[in-house]
Amino acid sequence: MGKVIFDVSMSLDGFITGANPRPEAGWGGLGEGGERLHDWGFNSDDPRNREVVAWYKTVGATIFGRTTYDLSILNWGADGPTGPDRVPTVIVSHSVPQDIPSGGGVYTFVNGVEAAFETAKNLAGDKDISTTGADVAQQLLKLGLIDEISIHLVPVLFGSGTRLFEGLDSEHISLETLEVIETKEAIHTRFRVVK
Repeated sequence: MGKVIFDVSMSLDGFITGANPRPEAGWGGLGEGGERLHDWGFNSDDPRNREVVAWYKTVGATIFGRTTYDLSILNWGADGPTGPDRVPTVIVSHSVPQDIPSGGGVYTFVNGVEAAFETAKNLAGDKDISTTGADVAQQLLKLGLIDEISIHLVPVLFGSGTRLFEGLDSEHISLETLEVIETKEAIHTRFRVVK
């Protein structure tokens, strides 16, 4: 198995969505102005941003929570969050929705983050596993299942939305800086979780 990487874009004031996240609020239901968090990946010609985006093609599986799925499915469709790459996507949920897109074989629904981890590990083989969002990733972090944290810090202040580490009430988690890449659109930081 590769590494489990918590990968997310965040505003300078710590938000991973804009205000009022909902399915019709832009790609991924990121709320008012939330798409700004991903401009570096979709709307930049900077080769350093392109190199960061290229990593997503090496991922063997992804883990998301049901809230992210519900907010994003209109945009993801049957191919999942990685589009035509169709990376297996594990959704932590207490139930399976009845309206999974036809041809949606990329989605696997499981109950609990530990089951999601085991499922993703089997699906990914020796490739990395990616997770994002706040709740599920924090649960994995508390269980010691995250190897790296990759935060794409975007130069914008949202003032409200979904905070990345809201309610992380565990002991201190030590990190080691592995890489910092600065572009006009984002500062890409990568940390190893010290276990």
